[in-house]
This record gives sequence, C-alpha cells and structure tokens, in this order.
Amino acid sequence: MSLTRRDFARRSAITGAGVALAGSVGALATAPNALASTDTESVGEESADRHGGVGYGPLVPDPKGVLALPAGFSYRVITYSGRTKLDSGEFTPSNHDGTSTFDGPRGTTLLVNNHELKGPRDSWKYPVPLTEGLVYDPAASGGCTVVEVRHDKVAEWVGIAGTSTNCAGGNTPWDTWLTCEETEDKAGQNGMTKDHGYVFEVDPADRRRNRNPKPIKALGRYAHEAVVVDPRRGRLYLTEDAATPNGLLYRWTPPQGFEHGHGQLRTLTDDAGALQAFKCFDSGGRFVDDLSRATKIGTVYGVDWVDVPDRDARTVSVRKQFAAGEVTRARKLEGMWWSDGGVYIVSSYAREESPVQHDGQVWFYDPKRRTLTLKVLIGVNPDPSVDGAFDGPDNITVSPYGGLVIAEDGEGVQHLFGATDSGRTYPIARNELNIGTEEAPAYSEFTGVTFSPDGRTLFANIQEPGIMLAITGPWKRQKRG
Repeated sequence: MSLTRRDFARRSAITGAGVALAGSVGALATAPNALASTDTESVGEESADRHGGVGYGPLVPDPKGVLALPAGFSYRVITYSGRTKLDSGEFTPSNHDGTSTFDGPRGTTLLVNNHELKGPRDSWKYPVPLTEGLVYDPAASGGCTVVEVRHDKVAEWVGIAGTSTNCAGGNTPWDTWLTCEETEDKAGQNGMTKDHGYVFEVDPADRRRNRNPKPIKALGRYAHEAVVVDPRRGRLYLTEDAATPNGLLYRWTPPQGFEHGHGQLRTLTDDAGALQAFKCFDSGGRFVDDLSRATKIGTVYGVDWVDVPDRDARTVSVRKQFAAGEVTRARKLEGMWWSDGGVYIVSSYAREESPVQHDGQVWFYDPKRRTLTLKVLIGVNPDPSVDGAFDGPDNITVSPYGGLVIAEDGEGVQHLFGATDSGRTYPIARNELNIGTEEAPAYSEFTGVTFSPDGRTLFANIQEPGIMLAITGPWKRQKRG
C-alpha cells in the first residue's frame, strides 16, 4: 500500500514535530558546515573537556607518514597492494573499497574487501587474480578478497574475480557479503565479455559457496553503490552512484514465499520480486525532485515506491527510464548501514547538476513509517586543502560507542570522522600518505570503514594504493554533546 501525499500531509498536520523525529534514535543534526567546528581543532585535555568529552582529542602526526591518530591510538597494516601477498602467491590487489567484518573460526576475524577496478585487466598493475572457479568475466579487473586476521597473522585469498568496479556493498543477516558493481558496461564495452552492473554474493567462511559466480539480476543492472538488508521484512535497499541524470534509491521486495539464507539469492529468476525507485514528497504534499532541496536538519519526506520498467536496462539505463516528476533523485548516493530499525543513507555532495549545492548529507529511512529524515548536512567546504573541515562523506558505519563513523571522500585532506547522536563531530584519523607531489600533494579517500565483531578494532582502507588498516585504542562511549 502506498503512502499517499495526502496521507503524509494529514499525518504531519496531526503530529507536528513528532514526525520530524520519527525513526530517529538520536538526532544526528548539524548545522550546515558545522562539521568544520572547533571539535576538529581542539588541543589538549582542556579543549576536550570544553567540548563535553566528545571525540578523542587532536590528531597526532604519524612519523611514518601514513595515518594520524589521537594520542593513545595505534594502527596496524593488514594488507598493502603490491607488498602483501595472497595465499596463492600473487600480490594483494589494489584500490580497496567497501569492506565488512565477520566472526571467523577459532577466534579469528574475517573481512571481505572490495577492489574497485574498472575496465580491462591490463589497465591495472595489481588486478584481482583469476582464481579458477571464482571468475565471472575473465576480461574484468575487479572482485573481492577475503582476509583472515588471527592475532599477528594475516591470510588473504580471492572471494570472487572477474567483476568490475566493485565499490561498496553490504553484509547480510546470514553472514555473507553482497558486492556491488558501480558500472553499466555491457559485453563489448571497455573490453568486457559479459554485461556488468550487478550485485554478487560472497561467502567469507565457505569458499565452495563462491564457485561459479552468478549475478543477482533481480536486483537490477545499474551503477550500484551499496546495499542493506531489512532483517525483519526481507527487503533490500540499494543506492546508485550516477549522474546525468542523478541516481536513485531502490527497494527490492522478495517474491511471496521466498526465504533468505545462504545461496538463496542466486536461485532467484532474473525478474523475481519487485524492484522500485523512491519518490519523495514534503509535508504539504509537494513532490520533491532531488534530495538536495533539503536545507534544514530534521527535514522529513514521505516516501512512495515506483516500479522499475526494465530492471536489466537492456536499452535504456534504469535511472533514465523515468520522466520528470516520477521519481526523486540525488547526486552521489553512496554508503548505507542498517541500524536503529532503518537505514542510514549517504549523499556525498551536490554541485551544479543539482538544485542546491552541499558537501554531504546523511539521511535515515524508517520503513515502518515510510519517512526519510535528514540527519546530517554539510555546507560547501570553502577550502578543502586546509585541515579542520570535513566534506564528502562516503562509506558509513554505526559505531558501537554511539553515533556514526564516516569515511571521507572529499577534496584535499581526507579523514575518518565521528558524529555523535546529537550531531557533534570529531576527527578519528587523517590520511597522511601523499600520493601526489610535494608541490601538489594529493591524498586518497578512506573506504570500507567497519568495526570488528567485538567492537575493539576499527578497520578502514586507504583506497590508493590499497591499504587495509586496523585501528585500536581507548574507545569510549560518546556523549551526545
């Protein structure tokens, strides 16, 4: 049953401000560009006290030139493209991206790590090796590796190969990883021999289940970014990172009688279930064409879902199958994370292609109330080369210590930063690995931010050249601020 504009307007009029708080466990609200607050510039314990104990204090430069962290924290390199090796002897592939952790056997931690490699294999020095039985398209460079961490020992092997532009993805309640291809290349384009733009499932614990990879075509073919599973209703939510026109948020509803579990998604027919795109409207019943229209924290939109005409995009890209007024769009729809009974969704930025410019939004979708609430809004960063302000949120995770941890994919300086339930923000790490020159420094984005199952270790990647890091230290419950 759709939530009509009239229903939402009536509900808003009756409940007033209560609707604005629907689905929120904590109001992750910051004023525009408030992420460039003094929380990122404080020094010493006195400053930390002044900010109510939010965060962990200033970042300390790394003498090794890799990762600046607060005092008392340390990092460990888990994998490093071109330096560490897989069990099979090849070097770790490059361009680390979306990552998730899982409990492994005998106290180990397993991680599935995407490698965002697009186009033919000869374009990359360290593509994902074509391991027999695990290859979808032998012409493609990307895929996933599985990493096993046991105290001081690390092992790594291929989970899937022959996929393209594996960006983000998402874990499942049955402990597998859904890896997403952020491309629309078809067979014959960019050297590919098969169509791409799909979601694939990778099992970190059972290599046999990964043999003969099969795309989950029921979830559509487009520039996938991330995916989450609603553990109660069985629906999947998916983001699209695309432009001209801007991308969409999708919902897939399984067919009646379908039960999730190991290997079940790959048994679906290509047209199984219902794939739909979102359509938002405000409390006055007015259609919202683009999420960038929201310029105030606490903005709440009602959400309806519109059927996708051709989910495999045989002739026209999925997002281009909708006319103006049929769906809501957003630039750079990126990371997602299921928590608090709903899904947190990132829009990294909006520029001239969007109605209103910003440097990042985080939304919360409540499936029960069918509302989308703006939790974090970052105004345009006037000078990304100066440390202090944050911009371009990308991968995201909910912290076991409260609030969110966000990986920055902006311009200039790159951070991992936290946002408390009340919206105070603080730095956790800064990338100090200069991949540019002394005259024109450049720093790669952070990706794959995720905590270990026990919450003691924060894993994150520096995408280029491809480094997985494990961060440990005196984590603490963050105050609301």
